[in-house]
Amino acid sequence: MVQTVQVAVLGAPGVGKTSIIRQFVAHEFQEGYTPTEQRELHRATAVLSGRMYELHILDLPNMPRYPGPAGQDWLDPRYRGLRNTKVFILVFDICSPESFHHVKQLKQQIIESSSVPPLIVVVGNKRDQQKQRFAPRHVLSVLVKKNWKCGYLECSARNNWHILLLFKELLISMSARGRSATSSICLQGALHRERCSIM
Repeated sequence: MVQTVQVAVLGAPGVGKTSIIRQFVAHEFQEGYTPTEQRELHRATAVLSGRMYELHILDLPNMPRYPGPAGQDWLDPRYRGLRNTKVFILVFDICSPESFHHVKQLKQQIIESSSVPPLIVVVGNKRDQQKQRFAPRHVLSVLVKKNWKCGYLECSARNNWHILLLFKELLISMSARGRSATSSICLQGALHRERCSIM
């Protein structure tokens, strides 16, 4: 049996959301920044520990604010499908404190407008620019896992570093959540026990 999972990838402009998706789905990286103007749906099939998942990954235009429960923004075709999404990847640039603040706001808005607790993984992208980061990794990791109760991971879309691991952690968290664990707990130390492959 194939389980369908819809994932929304959100964050400030220019943090690498589309690059992460393209690396995962097509193993490609495009130099230069081209803003996402319209909603794009990417599909990938993954197998984790013998279970097959059909991932529907939403790549959306810049969203300054997550729509409220009864907001008119839900009628905007650029955000179609977002309302039914319960799994989120919130991406920030490890060199930009403003993008981290944007993710913090999005996380809070998503939680406030969700009737069911969403699964949220916060991702620090551009790890290849490690020397320009605004805060040490362990500080951000502790803040996100302990205070926000979300999963945390850093990656580099440019170097295809930890991209597969990101989606593997997401699937592990989903399956563990079914056993009533929180995402921050699920993402710690569970990775080496499971096998994941992309088809």
